[in-house]
Amino acid sequence: MKRCNVTNTWWRDAVIYQVYPRSYADGNGDGVGDIAGIRARLDHLSALGVDAIWFSPWYPSPMADAGYDVSDYRDIDPVFGTLGEVEALIAEAHRAGIRVIVDVVPNHCSIEHPWFQKALADPAAPERELFWFRDGDEMPTAWRGEFGGTTWTRTPDGAWYLHLFTPEQPDFNWDHPRVRAEFESVLRFWLDRGVDGIRIDSAALLMKDPDLPEVDPSAKHPFHDLDAVHDVYRSWRRIADEYADRALIGEVWLPEVDRFAAYLRPDELHAAFNFDFLGCAWDAGAMRACIDRTLDAHAGVGAPATWVLSNHDVTRHVTRYGRQDTAFSFATKREGTPTDLELGTRRARAAALLSLSLPGAAYVYQGEELGLWEVENLPVEARQDPMWQRSGHGRDGCRVPIPWSSERPPFGFSPDGAAEPWLPQPEGWKDLTVAAQTGDPHSMLELYRRAIAARRALSGPMRWLPSPPGALAYARGDVAVVVNMSGAPVPLPDHDTCLLASGPLDDGVLPPDTAVWLRTT
Repeated sequence: MKRCNVTNTWWRDAVIYQVYPRSYADGNGDGVGDIAGIRARLDHLSALGVDAIWFSPWYPSPMADAGYDVSDYRDIDPVFGTLGEVEALIAEAHRAGIRVIVDVVPNHCSIEHPWFQKALADPAAPERELFWFRDGDEMPTAWRGEFGGTTWTRTPDGAWYLHLFTPEQPDFNWDHPRVRAEFESVLRFWLDRGVDGIRIDSAALLMKDPDLPEVDPSAKHPFHDLDAVHDVYRSWRRIADEYADRALIGEVWLPEVDRFAAYLRPDELHAAFNFDFLGCAWDAGAMRACIDRTLDAHAGVGAPATWVLSNHDVTRHVTRYGRQDTAFSFATKREGTPTDLELGTRRARAAALLSLSLPGAAYVYQGEELGLWEVENLPVEARQDPMWQRSGHGRDGCRVPIPWSSERPPFGFSPDGAAEPWLPQPEGWKDLTVAAQTGDPHSMLELYRRAIAARRALSGPMRWLPSPPGALAYARGDVAVVVNMSGAPVPLPDHDTCLLASGPLDDGVLPPDTAVWLRTT
């Protein structure tokens, strides 16, 4: 039933926790995370203090791309549970004061989607118009896929269909009104079930140039960020506004700040992920420039900034920050790069205080609060990510099931005697379980719990403060934040009390790769 509440802008400063359902908690013992496991571990998120949970796709799917190949947008895959269990989860989360965000994948579906099955079976079927089918002896374009490889697959009748990701993920034709009407219906389906937000996968890719030109760096890209995509999100915004306190959150990978900000105009999306910040190197100059770009871009359209350190697609930041090159991009992603995990963990603790103190919303990817690192020595036979299969650079390493308790795998992820987890966990995580870290004042988990609670005291805009080279210093209200990204200690500004520090302080100075929140005079 539709729930119209008093208008609320909770998304502007929320702490939002991303649950990757396959890897959060396994309730039935088959080695794959599920709704039962999430419900049983909801207390962890309550204790962490988050405001909302974003669930990665849990829809029926053949899992060619971990559920981002959807065959039914209005149901739950049996591996995860049932729609009734999800409705119970939504209610339980709401009773705990936690909002719920679901992931909608509008650019493409699964080859098992009923529409595509009809289109594949009959060249004259009207469903062919809902996708990008083209006839001809030659592949229609030489476009490269988002995971590498070609973007066209030939059908038995000789036609070609477009897929920007894998052949199992045919792209919808968003020029067709039936596609638009279907997704508007899907939005209402989930909003009527009480979800508080919709995360939009690959939000900038929906529209394609129907002339199918080749990619020309000097011309408008044929499928990235076409202007017509904004009409889609204006229609979605009108639907969201009917429900009063719901948010639309876009996955928008764009290097141009003005093009990115266009998605956040008052009649479009409420928020979008800040990949500029996620990919930024651990460098004070680069980070300050990134923060300024972010705040300026969002201020221009009246939207809240978002701060993201990791997610289900990128190398975990404990690992990234322990390398010589601390930035992230898919183009430079390499496994096996020398990594200092002690250094990466120290920087990740400081980054937590940085991201949680900036004005706007903060996202926490599951396991980030435990200080998990990227698992890069997975056996070939265990890998399931199609990006790895197509490009050799995969995402399985950040999707390994998280550890809850005990001294050995599965670390409480599954019940005793259950099947092995769908991806193997490293033995070294025994000291990073929720049980091992709970109550330890020096643990990453307790740092996140304290920071999320203490951030309620931060209010208003930020203003930069004078800082030594290699450090950032800024204030929000009467709280000063100092982050030392240099290799030498820096002096602390005058203050009354230390509210929170990512590591030990040293008699009035801030050690390298450490952050602190200070109550000022």
